[in-house]
Amino acid sequence: MITEPTAAATSRPTEQTNNSHDEANSSAAVNHSGDESGNENRHKSVRRRKRAHNSSENVKGKIAKASCSSVNRAGGSRSKQKHVEAVTLFEVVTMGRSAMQGVIDDWIEAYLTDRDSSLLDLISFFIQCSGCKGVVTAEMCQSKDDSDVMSKMVEELDEDSVEYPLIQSGPYGRWFHSEFCEFVSVLVAQCQHSIIFDSYLMNTLISLLTELSNSYVRAFRHTCTLAAVKLLSSLVSVALSLSVGMENSQKLYEVQKTKTTRQKSTPQLEKIQKKITELQEKRAEIESMMDIIFKGVFLKRYRDVLPEIRSICMEELGLWMKLYSSAFLTDSYLKYMGWMMYDKIPDVRLKCVLSLQGLYGDPLLLPKLDLFTSRFKDRMISMTLDKDNEVAVQTMKLLVLISKISEDVLSPEDYSQLLQFVFSSQRPLAAAAGELLFSRYDEMNEEEAHKQQTLARLKALSNTFVCVCLQLHKHVVYLVDSLWDCGGALLKDWPTLTSILLQDSPGLTQAEEAVLVEILVASVRQASEGPALAGRSGAKKVMSAKEKKIQIDDCTKLTEHLLLVLPKLITKFSGSWDVVASLMKIPQYFLPEVAEVVSSLLAQMGAVLDLHSGPAVLEAAARTYLSLCGEEMSWFSVTRAARDSLVQRWVDQLTALLEGSLQVKCTISLHGQKYVLLEVLQCLCYCMLWSLNTSSETLSSRVSYICYNQLIAFLGVCDVLTAHSYQLHLWDPTSFGPLLYTPSPKLQRALLTFVCMQVFVGPDCDNQSRASDTSEVERLEDLHRRRNLLAAYCKLIVHGVLEMSMAAEIFMYYMKYYNDFGDIIKETMYRTRQIDKIESARTLVLCLQQLFVRLKKEQESGGKAHPGVQTFTSIKELARRYVLTFGDLVKFRECIVMIHRNGIEFVFQEFSQTPETPTPPYLSYLTILSEFSSKLLKPDKKTVFSYLQKHTAEHIIDLRQECWQPLIYYRASLLAVAEVEDAVSNVSSDKKLYLPNRSPFSKHKPDGTTPNTASHKSFYSIVTSHLHRMCIFFYCFRKQVPLSIQPS
Repeated sequence: MITEPTAAATSRPTEQTNNSHDEANSSAAVNHSGDESGNENRHKSVRRRKRAHNSSENVKGKIAKASCSSVNRAGGSRSKQKHVEAVTLFEVVTMGRSAMQGVIDDWIEAYLTDRDSSLLDLISFFIQCSGCKGVVTAEMCQSKDDSDVMSKMVEELDEDSVEYPLIQSGPYGRWFHSEFCEFVSVLVAQCQHSIIFDSYLMNTLISLLTELSNSYVRAFRHTCTLAAVKLLSSLVSVALSLSVGMENSQKLYEVQKTKTTRQKSTPQLEKIQKKITELQEKRAEIESMMDIIFKGVFLKRYRDVLPEIRSICMEELGLWMKLYSSAFLTDSYLKYMGWMMYDKIPDVRLKCVLSLQGLYGDPLLLPKLDLFTSRFKDRMISMTLDKDNEVAVQTMKLLVLISKISEDVLSPEDYSQLLQFVFSSQRPLAAAAGELLFSRYDEMNEEEAHKQQTLARLKALSNTFVCVCLQLHKHVVYLVDSLWDCGGALLKDWPTLTSILLQDSPGLTQAEEAVLVEILVASVRQASEGPALAGRSGAKKVMSAKEKKIQIDDCTKLTEHLLLVLPKLITKFSGSWDVVASLMKIPQYFLPEVAEVVSSLLAQMGAVLDLHSGPAVLEAAARTYLSLCGEEMSWFSVTRAARDSLVQRWVDQLTALLEGSLQVKCTISLHGQKYVLLEVLQCLCYCMLWSLNTSSETLSSRVSYICYNQLIAFLGVCDVLTAHSYQLHLWDPTSFGPLLYTPSPKLQRALLTFVCMQVFVGPDCDNQSRASDTSEVERLEDLHRRRNLLAAYCKLIVHGVLEMSMAAEIFMYYMKYYNDFGDIIKETMYRTRQIDKIESARTLVLCLQQLFVRLKKEQESGGKAHPGVQTFTSIKELARRYVLTFGDLVKFRECIVMIHRNGIEFVFQEFSQTPETPTPPYLSYLTILSEFSSKLLKPDKKTVFSYLQKHTAEHIIDLRQECWQPLIYYRASLLAVAEVEDAVSNVSSDKKLYLPNRSPFSKHKPDGTTPNTASHKSFYSIVTSHLHRMCIFFYCFRKQVPLSIQPS
């Protein structure tokens, strides 16, 4: 043992038994059950024996004095303390590198005095690092069989532990791994000039680590494999230092030989030659040790079942090849790296790729990698498709290194495959592929870079980009994002890019110019918004202060430059609608603080809109006007005036055309009516929004008009969806396919919200004495309107347009509004039950549970009762009315059982009993659920009761307490012995569902005959063009106008 002075020695137990206990507790736990080989528990049935303390301290008395001095050096002021405490080598690991070096120096001194006892301490150190609390005795070490030590230590493993130090989670595990490796490195470094060549220390240590690394116990195998490979890495450092010494001595020997005969010193030459021979012998001995460790540990463990061990082997192998390439960088060693690139664990493959990056990054090592590159190139290319993102990214970086060192390694087919990754959904992988593309461009223009100006280089760069875009993909924005990290300086050179586009003959085709414009727009977007792209992950989400400053500077530069140049670009490409649509997106990224004149830009945009009426151009213009008209913009007043003038000019043109059509009094065909009507409806909608946006009147004068339009729109949507569902049953498979459409969840929720707010409003309809200022006629008209709305919505559920669960909100009002809407709701229940009785019953359960949860939340909040929350009595009465709708007990047997099972799960699922919450929060729901017990058959009652017992068995239930009364009541309803009457309840003869006759399939006979409209074809094409242009352009103002206004 090694002694250490401490100020807290008086507060610590000093007895030998307590010391032994503390030493045992300092060891970490062992995960003896995690080995994939399944053999770790083979010999663990032997009970642990008690150990005496005197066997755990082997060299305490012999090196106590030296240990004191070493730890005093490490501990600083602690050397002044008078008390001394014993410390093991395992505990020294926790003291840091400075204490570690001093203790190891003192251990070496003790080793020179008594090597057996000191070596015993070192062996115990590795045993303790494996998580074993056993003690190695001198008798074990004197045994000729190293397996004796291992077998004895297996018996001493802590069978109750689940982890050993190397695999412990959290910071401790990572810290111990680092300190353990550091200990081995320091040990070899301190011994390299003395005892490492005594043919005893290293032979014993290597023999022990080799034997324990072959153990079936995971803790021993993992720890000792790590120690062995780190030992080999440390020996590599020793061999390198010996090689440097040999080179220096050889140079000195050559200098001595070149001296004249009079200057030569024969004894000096012999001394130098003797030193060279000695260094050669030492290096040969070190290489022999490395070879023994490699064959005894690496060759057996690089294919271990434990992935961590395989990763360690590959990581250290790469280090050996890089540091000591003369011995390890050969094909006989490289083959292991290539084989393990096929490992099924991503971390092992990653370690191989990272190791290869270190090798290919050193130009001096490249000649030795030719055979390996040709043999495993296909595997490296295929690993870019690895399921692990990090492996794919690092493999792409490796291929970038390979492409830089040799132009012939990757073929054009390989480049074609790899460059497609610039469109990858993972940004790190796409950026690595972008670096490959950019490096290839640099190679192509390396000779021209010093001769041509920046303009010519950007031309060549644009040609390269255009070729890639045309061959691989159309989404240039993703290509620019991939190239941004490595080629951002060229992509942000907007003056040069625009100068290329403005040249009369830049040497680019029309298609290449269009792609170059896309690159310009994408670079502007990238500089303004950053790398956040839809469908691409892995980008940095939070920018630093430096990155934000760079972004602001870039936006300022692009705004100042493009405000002046953009009108010229729009003028040049005004004849191409797709290029103009792209250019008109650029003003959306301008900074609002820049004070520049935008009149020329607005004039060019207006001229383009008079030429093109395509959706792409109009949408780009609309979004640009919306951006430029923001109040934060310095030019918003000028932009708004230009926008209003443009729209008013279109309105005047449309008015004139419509007046002309009234004078002509022409009629058009049915097909023309449908087409024009569609455009008219869209135009009317956007015109109404435009008038609301520009009018100075208040909205109160338009509320009734808007609300009436909402009702018409709702009925129209319901009719269209119902007709669409109806046509699916009538379509002819031989003629054409059906028109498939499913309402989005957002639309379904909007329809339900509209119905609830328009139909179930005001006091209960059952209250006949309610006060109202309206007349009876008006009340009936309002009721008729509300019934039409409810019937239209229920048709969507019955015809399967909406999900059946969307009816739960409607079923809640079955009792509350029974007199007004009871027949419609009951008919909906009947129809849904015919479609799917289980789903219909589940909808009823969902309705009751939602009502109960709302009531519970209302009671817990303690606030004023909300009008939409029903009382517990009303919910129970609603459940009783639901029960009456189930007639045939046998027919609805599954439904009733499902209702009970769902209710029990609703009450007891996710409930954890605590002293504060002894009962489930929704226990009162069992009282409501008991209403359905009368519909259970006798066998089903037993099944449900067993299911209830299963959920209540894990809770402490005292039926004598008042809080468990709902459970008592529900149990009694299930245990009732009365025979269930075998009778079928009569279904009430309520009125059928009122469905107004508004079928969209009704045919209307047109008045008169349909004349030939060929003479008016040109006129209606002009009208349609104006309508289409205004419909799309008004899109930009949708966010400024409320689309739905509810009546106050």
